[in-house]
Amino acid sequence: MSCVSSLRNSSLPKPPDRQRPPVTTPSLIPPINVTDLTTYPLKKRYSKVRVSDFAKPWRRGDSFSQFYRSLPDILGVKTLRAVAKAIAKAHRKGRPVIVGIGAHVIKVGLSPILVDLMQQGILSAVAMNGAGIIHDFELALMGHTSEEVDAEIDEGRFGMAEETGRMLNEAIIRGADDREGLGESIGHYINRRQGQFPHRETSILATGAKLGIPVTVHVAIGTDIIHMHPAADGAAIGATSLLDFRRLAAVVSEMEGGVYLNLGSAVVLPEVFLKTVSLGRNLGHDLTNITTVDMDFLAHYRPLTNVVRRPTQKGGKGYSLIGHHEIMVPLLAASVYEELG
Repeated sequence: MSCVSSLRNSSLPKPPDRQRPPVTTPSLIPPINVTDLTTYPLKKRYSKVRVSDFAKPWRRGDSFSQFYRSLPDILGVKTLRAVAKAIAKAHRKGRPVIVGIGAHVIKVGLSPILVDLMQQGILSAVAMNGAGIIHDFELALMGHTSEEVDAEIDEGRFGMAEETGRMLNEAIIRGADDREGLGESIGHYINRRQGQFPHRETSILATGAKLGIPVTVHVAIGTDIIHMHPAADGAAIGATSLLDFRRLAAVVSEMEGGVYLNLGSAVVLPEVFLKTVSLGRNLGHDLTNITTVDMDFLAHYRPLTNVVRRPTQKGGKGYSLIGHHEIMVPLLAASVYEELG
């Protein structure tokens, strides 16, 4: 077999020799000639950063005013100061300053800051989502809030606190009967039962009802724990929240020269605010010189689009400040007081 195989192989024609084409070196592009480059003196160039803008070191015992002035007048600090100046200017001129808050703002302990701004007459209105009333209410009632969802969800215990579900729904139903807004109804409920709410001084809702400052609540049915409870009344929730939307729209419609701040709401309040702007303009209100601000620890599409950009397309300014609420909100509030002198 090996001989036959060898014979057969020897009878096959040999393939032609394949020669590789000669290697050619590509033409190299010569370097650009910079001999005739035109320059100018550095002192004539505009520069974005100057030594005069630099931070000044902190000294123990200095005041907040000294700290505020010592910050570098660059990037985020310029935005912080611009927002603080806009709020101070609106306040001096009697123009609305409106804050929309996500529930996280309450959960990280910032209610006293907002309550103080309300008491000082700086905030004209506060808007919150449905979760905001739960944390505001529980803090006023018990002095604590925010359950461990991971620990409760497996046993079906998440959201089942009896007082929260029963009392909040009771307040909303009574508010609907009295033709009140949702936020107003809970604020009055807390203030009427002062003995049951030993921590009511922290309540944004109670403060708003006491001072006559609108605190509006904008609910998506099914998003809040009280909607799971048997006392929930969809008609009452809808009627009171719709009234709150129209009340907020009334404040926004007069916001020419004013400020709207979105604190930590990624979806609901940016959508609500955009509708109030459109409604106000449709009814003939001039909203061309407005300031809008989004503050959150992440940049989200909807607030940047529906708060910062779209409402200011025809005039005004929109700003974004990124940072943790528990640091940024007290810093902004103190900056406003500095700007007010």
